[in-house]
Amino acid sequence: MHYVYIIQSTLSAKYYIGSTDNIDRRIKEHNKNITRSTKHKGPWELVHKESFTVKQDALIREKRVKSYKGGLAFKKLVSVPIV
Repeated sequence: MHYVYIIQSTLSAKYYIGSTDNIDRRIKEHNKNITRSTKHKGPWELVHKESFTVKQDALIREKRVKSYKGGLAFKKLVSVPIV
């Protein structure tokens, strides 16, 4: 399974969008300051995730979600509770 996820910094309220095949491990990496782009900007909380069976579909979706950033479509994604 592959995932597109959005995390939010509890420190700055900024968002990060990514994709992974192991969402639990990836969020732990963000919170342990292993990821350069999110280092020392957390702690991070998962605010949205989508699952895909095909990695390429997840990468396409990640790119699309990144194009939403800051817009109405992005705000709708992060306002829906995680199921």
